[in-house]
Amino acid sequence: MKIQFAIDTTTTQKALELAAAAAPSVDILELGTPLIKSEGTAAITALKNAHPDKQIFADLKIMDTGYLEANLAFEAGADLVTVLGVADNSTIKGAVGAGRAHGKSVVVDLIGVKDKVTRAREVTELGATFVEIHAGLDEQAQDGYSLDTLLTAGKEAGVPFSVAGGVSPSTIGAVQSAGAQVAVVGSAIYSAEDPASAAAAVRQAVTA
Repeated sequence: MKIQFAIDTTTTQKALELAAAAAPSVDILELGTPLIKSEGTAAITALKNAHPDKQIFADLKIMDTGYLEANLAFEAGADLVTVLGVADNSTIKGAVGAGRAHGKSVVVDLIGVKDKVTRAREVTELGATFVEIHAGLDEQAQDGYSLDTLLTAGKEAGVPFSVAGGVSPSTIGAVQSAGAQVAVVGSAIYSAEDPASAAAAVRQAVTA
């Protein structure tokens, strides 16, 4: 299982600092949506130039003009780009087409999708490399939120998937056991006093 570091900051400089600290322990470096909105696709290029050996994940959360927006990210150096699962199928197909033109991949983010199992299967048929079973920060803050709900959906869907929604060293074993291809870890690393040590702890938990 790969580890994806979701870098939810708003400046390229801070993103580069966090990426440098975590890089020895992670496989995929994700530019969070706030960062790309703040700094533009130049942030993608900066991160790829700094870490050419890592997969760069541009969390664009595309909702329309799938080919156009995905193409912008791929041209800037992204290896993986997200499209929202609530988007029209034509938008997802467009993004997938851009990915194929560049030899890169599209991930469909199921944030906000009620029936994650059915939609996961549908978008995989449309060409998504994998789906992200995702609960956003706002959803995680609500009473009754449980990571187990995401893990159950991923297992039931039976397609390649990642999990994002409060993954930490204490929960990553459950993510691995659920069969996820990728565990997405954000605040457990970037909010830590020592991000490098926090990332190493995540890696150790997976290895164990």
